[in-house]
Amino acid sequence: MRFTKMEGLGNDYIYFNCLENVPENLPQLAVQLSDRHFGIGADGIICIRHGRGGDFSMEMYNADGSRGAMCGNGIRCVGKYVYDKGLTRKTCLTIDTDAGPKALELHVLGSRVDTVTVNMGEVRAFAPVTLEAADACFTVVPADAGNPHGVIFCSAPEEVDLERLGPLLETHPALGVRRNIEFSACPDREHIVLRVWERGSGVTLACGTGACAVFQAALMENRCGPKVEARLDGGLLTLEKCGDSILMTGPARTVFEGELP
Repeated sequence: MRFTKMEGLGNDYIYFNCLENVPENLPQLAVQLSDRHFGIGADGIICIRHGRGGDFSMEMYNADGSRGAMCGNGIRCVGKYVYDKGLTRKTCLTIDTDAGPKALELHVLGSRVDTVTVNMGEVRAFAPVTLEAADACFTVVPADAGNPHGVIFCSAPEEVDLERLGPLLETHPALGVRRNIEFSACPDREHIVLRVWERGSGVTLACGTGACAVFQAALMENRCGPKVEARLDGGLLTLEKCGDSILMTGPARTVFEGELP
């Protein structure tokens, strides 16, 4: 079966056209193919299926085989995939996800999609939780961007030991459920900076839902304005509050294609 490896800000996934044929045992396949030494290497796999009401649907599995409800960088690449491969000529699409339908606007350069704007819907942030981990005290803002997040504001996200703290905070009982963890800062009202530990994948170069979670938490605490540039390890996203929704704009890129033996 043919696959396409794609990335948004270095958040990379292996994509399958499942409109007709679906690979067997997708969770195990995600673990096998995501391995960066013995597989293709990725943060997970995404299957593109027929829509359940929208134009298409995405089915996502993390690198550890767990099912993901939504991926902001991944869904941008879904839009690029279906347009670049001629599965649609529409530049405004609805993609069904396990976190509900998401509207996409494809920005075409020449004959290929360059960037994509995703209406991420309403992202919610809640009252901060104070907890202890690794002999330190953290203030975590729980957030819901279609999947659960924990946002921690700090002075220097680039200095945080994500490999050590991420696993401890992801499963901390004070946060209720397994969460993606974002260490973030707001250097001014037009910019946010974040680094991400993703549940099921570990440290990733970017996380679209995580950026939206940080943005909403920063808005709630009056740390930023209604439109920001978000800097992640893999690059930049533009985030804008529009009514109750957040609009996220960022790149989508095809890395290479191949065929499984």
